[in-house]
Amino acid sequence: MAMPREELLALLNCEGALVNLQKLLKTETMPPTGDDVNNHIHTTYSFSPYSPTAAVYFARKAGLCTCGLMDHDSIAGAEEFLQAAALAGMAATIGMECRVSFKDTPFATRRINNPDQDGVAYMAMHGVPHNRAHELNDRYAPYREKRNVRNRKMVEAVNGLMGKYGVAIDFDRDVLPLSNYAVGGTVTERHLASALSYKLLEVVGRGEKLVSFIKDELGMPLSAKVEGYLLDESNPHAMYDLLGWVKSDLISKFYIDATDELPDVREALKLCDEMGAISAYAYLGDVGNSVTGDKRAQKFEDDYLDELVPYLKELGFKAITYMPSRNTRPQLDRVRALCEKYGLFQISGEDINSPRQSFVCEAQRDPAFRNLFDSTWALIAHEWRSTVDPQNGLFSAESVKKWPGLNERVGAFALLGRKA
Repeated sequence: MAMPREELLALLNCEGALVNLQKLLKTETMPPTGDDVNNHIHTTYSFSPYSPTAAVYFARKAGLCTCGLMDHDSIAGAEEFLQAAALAGMAATIGMECRVSFKDTPFATRRINNPDQDGVAYMAMHGVPHNRAHELNDRYAPYREKRNVRNRKMVEAVNGLMGKYGVAIDFDRDVLPLSNYAVGGTVTERHLASALSYKLLEVVGRGEKLVSFIKDELGMPLSAKVEGYLLDESNPHAMYDLLGWVKSDLISKFYIDATDELPDVREALKLCDEMGAISAYAYLGDVGNSVTGDKRAQKFEDDYLDELVPYLKELGFKAITYMPSRNTRPQLDRVRALCEKYGLFQISGEDINSPRQSFVCEAQRDPAFRNLFDSTWALIAHEWRSTVDPQNGLFSAESVKKWPGLNERVGAFALLGRKA
């Protein structure tokens, strides 16, 4: 009989997670692996239901052949993630997602790919050599610390907004314990939203009481989909569904713009190159109906994408990462054509940070996205080759000399990755 999901999470999110994973792998029959990959799995080191070990387990359980770590402002989970992947017999890649300031660029006043703030962009440092992960995490410690200064102010704003309803949260008591901050993780807006969601469920209650509170007391809208989730009093994912609504619709009422915790985009690119990682701009595209339920309908970089992409190339970005399930086919065709035009490496990854999200991207199985499987294996080869010798990376002078064309180089690295 299959073990319930909550029991599995308890085993794999605890201190003895790796030992428990070993035991599970000995007793469970795993499905065969296919071609599916995912380079963008968040863990408890930023925000997720999954520890690094649990992330690997559920990725393997879904039939993925590779898995990729991608936490916000932290890569502290890398060692555990790589150990878990080795136990599960999976190829793995590690990276870190961060926000950067575009203040001193032509896009300073534009809503780029950050739903909450103009002039700020999300980027990913993909393919971090394994022997540089600790150093990269240490280099980001000051940014995590500065972020918490703003987090505390946002908790005050939450209480100013919700206190009159008897709903209040405390940063040290309610928010910080939801994170892995003490061991190098990050406290994000999702942690604040999670603490608020738990408190709403505790004070207001579930089902009709909660829905009525949101719509009648707060006067806020709920999509039919989210309302249906919240009306179900036995819903095991109620906190995550409520969190998604907070992140999408309520956050603008307590969000405070990030400043000191954001490196200038050029500083971040310099650090990424120094670490031997691959810098990737995270394409979001205009949002209609949010796949994940945590983004409102909103315009982002599509109106000026033809200006933005060459500027990214000029700044020194090596890649663009995108998610085939999140955008329309015309959006994807356009960003892919721009990548080809400007010689930018294409990387995929399905953003995993809630239990409703699938580890498998069905949309990526379309033959049109075949290159994204090759790029994943190229990332994996880049990591182990760069770990041995920085001159062996995908964008090193030696590799460029040996394989001048990007597509040729990616193909060669993908072959090396699959053979490893």
